[in-house]
Amino acid sequence: MQYYSTNQKAPIADLQKAVVKGLAEDRGLYMPERINKLPKAFFDNMPSMRFQDIAYNVADAFFGEDVDSDCLKDLVYDTLSFDCPVVKVKENIYSLELFHGPTLAFKDVGARFMARLLQYFIRLEQEGKKPQTSNQVNVLVATSGDTGSAVANGFLGVDGIHVYVLYPKGKVSPIQECQFTTLGQNITAVEVDGVFDDCQRLVKSAFMDEELNKHMRLTSANSINVARFLPQAFYYFNAVAQTSNLKPQTSNIVMCVPSGNFGNICAALYGHEMGLPVKRFIAANNANDVFYNYLQTGRYEPKPSVQTLANAMDVGDPSNFARIINLYSNNGKLTPEETHERITSLISGATYSDEQIRETMRQCYEETGYILDPHGACGYRALQEQLQPGEVGIFCETAHPAKFKEKVDDILGIDVEVPERLQAFMKGEKQSVAMTSDFAGFKAFLMEQ
Repeated sequence: MQYYSTNQKAPIADLQKAVVKGLAEDRGLYMPERINKLPKAFFDNMPSMRFQDIAYNVADAFFGEDVDSDCLKDLVYDTLSFDCPVVKVKENIYSLELFHGPTLAFKDVGARFMARLLQYFIRLEQEGKKPQTSNQVNVLVATSGDTGSAVANGFLGVDGIHVYVLYPKGKVSPIQECQFTTLGQNITAVEVDGVFDDCQRLVKSAFMDEELNKHMRLTSANSINVARFLPQAFYYFNAVAQTSNLKPQTSNIVMCVPSGNFGNICAALYGHEMGLPVKRFIAANNANDVFYNYLQTGRYEPKPSVQTLANAMDVGDPSNFARIINLYSNNGKLTPEETHERITSLISGATYSDEQIRETMRQCYEETGYILDPHGACGYRALQEQLQPGEVGIFCETAHPAKFKEKVDDILGIDVEVPERLQAFMKGEKQSVAMTSDFAGFKAFLMEQ
């Protein structure tokens, strides 16, 4: 499989280069040259298959040409050491619980897979099977909340890899912060005086800096990396398999994805191109409504992000928008108007204020006893408002409510139990490097490493 850049000005890359570089030379995002359809027999058998077996079939369609089949199976099975169950919340609305991994957030799937795939390529280099360009790989990741903890824990202790987690000062929850600032070892937390978009800009600027890239080998673990976002398709196939016995039939499934940087819904859309039987999708936003506005107007107008209750979605210029446009424009062959029409025929949007999120969390808890986190609340509310007769709605519950304990306790008037895994993080000592949002300072810091 070859990978091209969404900006179409960079050389074609193989999987190893796409994963190790993360971002193409022209600042574009890598896209697989084709999306392989999965056979009918796979979908017929899917309801009786285990999660890991479903995921391996999906992974093989993406990566099978470039990763030894036994190694790929090991990668997938080791990644998915936990379940992603579908839980009924109310009639025809189900929660896809993506918080059963090590850091209790959906990004555990993509981060764990990428860590293992990157280590696979490093080992090939060490064995002399691939050209080695330098020793240590340095992973740069910007986080608005859960990405940092998932990536940091996915790569913790992995030989040959050092991770730098950039996060906006005072704009992630205390528990989220504990999950990547207390680890030490090969993890460095960088506390940026700014917003998530500043962190993302610093990471992208680092990739484009020639001097810095000569000094150290850089890659990204954000959803801009193909090895981070593509594996997230695994749990959408598994969700459809789990709901295969529902009435109405699975052909009427509506998948609702709380969206920030749009890697998660992008993976679902790739799954749809592979044949995933989902009728349509909803991208649920908080007050950061850039994509919602695009759906209404056909114009993409990025703007500074605003801080909200659902902080992991506080993104004003979502990176993966470029992938969605590229996918539905047939790599630029369709006009903007034709592309917009294709997108809106499959995807609708929603945007909610903090007060609407609070209201939804209270209503859901009072009516069903189900505890939503602020991000899942956006997905749940969008299904309540947009689900049509005969449809079954599945929304992504992207993080455990305890990761936002202060907010959830205050809104619902309860005491959310903190799982032991989270309690362990909270006992550690914070270690972070303070940084301005100026690239020169960040570059100087990295040059000293």
